[in-house]
Amino acid sequence: MRSGLLGRKLAHSYSPAIHEKLADYSYTLFEKEPDEVEAFLKNGPWDTLNVTIPYKKNAFACCTRLSATAEKTGSVNTLLRLPDGGLYGDNTDVYGFRCLLLSLLSGEKTGAGKKALIFGNGGAAPSVREALLSLGYAPVIISRRGEDNYTNLERHRDAKLLVNTTPVGMYPENGQAVADLLSFPEAEAVLDLIYNPARTALLLQAEELGIPAANGLLMLTAQAKKSAELFLGKALPDALIPEITAALERDLGNLIMIGMPGAGKTTIGRWLAEAMGRPFLDSDEEIEKRTGRKIPEILKTEGEDFFRRLETEVLAEFGKRSGCVIAAGGGVVTRKENYPLLHQNGKLIWLKRPLELLPTEGRPLSEASSPAALYRVREPLYRAFADHAVDIDEHTVENILLWYDARGKEKT
Repeated sequence: MRSGLLGRKLAHSYSPAIHEKLADYSYTLFEKEPDEVEAFLKNGPWDTLNVTIPYKKNAFACCTRLSATAEKTGSVNTLLRLPDGGLYGDNTDVYGFRCLLLSLLSGEKTGAGKKALIFGNGGAAPSVREALLSLGYAPVIISRRGEDNYTNLERHRDAKLLVNTTPVGMYPENGQAVADLLSFPEAEAVLDLIYNPARTALLLQAEELGIPAANGLLMLTAQAKKSAELFLGKALPDALIPEITAALERDLGNLIMIGMPGAGKTTIGRWLAEAMGRPFLDSDEEIEKRTGRKIPEILKTEGEDFFRRLETEVLAEFGKRSGCVIAAGGGVVTRKENYPLLHQNGKLIWLKRPLELLPTEGRPLSEASSPAALYRVREPLYRAFADHAVDIDEHTVENILLWYDARGKEKT
């Protein structure tokens, strides 16, 4: 069986990795320009096909048979070539979004008439709306030009659920958000269909406010599983959805070393990266590479504020990466804005070494203030930033891998 994904730009698609875990069939990425799509849909080298934006409407128009869900949404993301040469179209995004929402809400299957805002009226919005209706929600689509738009959001302060279907905040435009959650004091859950970065600015704010939230990776896996069932003509275990989603999260997530100067962030980070087969990034090394100057010289001649600004610029770039091990400078925790830059795609590990073993030579901040004095200031900051703390000993790397697993598996 020849299968694959049709889209315009697919270089960063996770679909091949997901389908490889679902079943044994070839899965090819087909990048096509708009004027090539119709001919490819009708005569391309495929038997079963997934379709992503911006071609779901094109796929719908080319179908000779449609599922009831596809007819309701006017959108097709799954195609089967029929024996007579015609095309059967289905929409598995509805199923995928239902799985995502039910997972976040621990299986609660009724929206009980609660208002749900859908930001955006493009690609995924019809599928999200259909899924919400099926669960009893009262969906409202927020668009730029519709009756409900971004200039009158105050009329929806009573919304219980917020769903972002727009690309706002997606890599590489990290840090943007479609709305301010403070405008929705009754919000009970937030979903952002973006999954790169893993935590958009919208999701980071939800986390800060204590609102249950999730990205769209589980939806991607769930709709792929449903598509694979159609491709194969048989059911697949539902357990594959959380299993594959967790595997992707492990593979894509960064591990970031934080801790006092001299704690071993670079050394342990390198060992960890080698053990996990991941790229290694070091913020201090990158600053020295960019400036052509050593850190002590920068601190001495330009001052700490200048250095911290350079550091934040580097972290903003590093934090967008995926699947890396990153060694961050000892003082990254002194700037609050560094936390979302690092946390958006990773877990922060606090390396704790006894103060009496911390080297100070060649470290201006440690020389200017004793390690004990510096630690008193930074200890609560490290604690606030860290997802996990590890005492430094001969088993440090092994202990981190036990927590995260050799493939990056986070222990829960």
